[in-house]
Amino acid sequence: MRYGCVLSHGSPAEILELARAADASGWDGVFTWDAISLGDSPIYDPWVMMSAIAIVTERVTIGAMVLPLARRRPWKVAKEAITIDHLSNGRLVLPVALGVPEDRGFSGVNTDTPDRKTRAELLDECLDILALAQQTDPINYTGTHYQVTDMTIRPLPIQDRIPVWVVGAWPRPKSLARAARWDGLILSDMSGEKTMWSPPTPEVIRSASDWIRDHRQSSPSFDIIVEGKTDGPDDTGYLQAAAEAGTTWFIESRWDNATTESLMERIVAGPPRMA
Repeated sequence: MRYGCVLSHGSPAEILELARAADASGWDGVFTWDAISLGDSPIYDPWVMMSAIAIVTERVTIGAMVLPLARRRPWKVAKEAITIDHLSNGRLVLPVALGVPEDRGFSGVNTDTPDRKTRAELLDECLDILALAQQTDPINYTGTHYQVTDMTIRPLPIQDRIPVWVVGAWPRPKSLARAARWDGLILSDMSGEKTMWSPPTPEVIRSASDWIRDHRQSSPSFDIIVEGKTDGPDDTGYLQAAAEAGTTWFIESRWDNATTESLMERIVAGPPRMA
């Protein structure tokens, strides 16, 4: 299992220091996050931050937890993603989701607010166009929301295709099926009373992993991504069970009651040490 951490707090300069520390301390990935406006929270543009992180790190996977692509133009996403893939020498991954109406980037602007169904359609079309932009042929695409004619995106990425991780809710088949089309499932447990800080149980991880295996139409490698918190590198009880259930990435996600200082303390201690 590989280990990432979300750089959820700090100024841009502090976030870059956290990224350097994670790169030096043995973490496998570092992730920023994406929103336009959530109350008074300071939020920095994820594409700018991922570009900067790519420059100050050498080996970690880079991404944002998560990118709500429904409010972005897919051809612009393609150009930004391919540029960061080159800056990082092929270390970018794209974790994506529908986005939430609480983000005023959806509900606070002078456009129609997309409902969940529309946001799902926009996300699917954006991902389709993004994949086409990474092929040698020009893009020709006709969707419900986007149409593209004879557009060539160059250069191609360093990777054969930039991996896409999709938030999927257990046990909702439509959500899981979207993730199964791509390269990874960021697992959210919607089967009972859960708080946003509760990681999925090993039983749910195993059920979701089995569902993905049974419904994937191709056999290339596929990641199961779980978010949670550990108290330190030796706090591995849950992680051992999660790995046995199919988890391939654990993302240390400290959204509540974290500070830049507490993030740095956890990061420099290093990722979990599994026996």
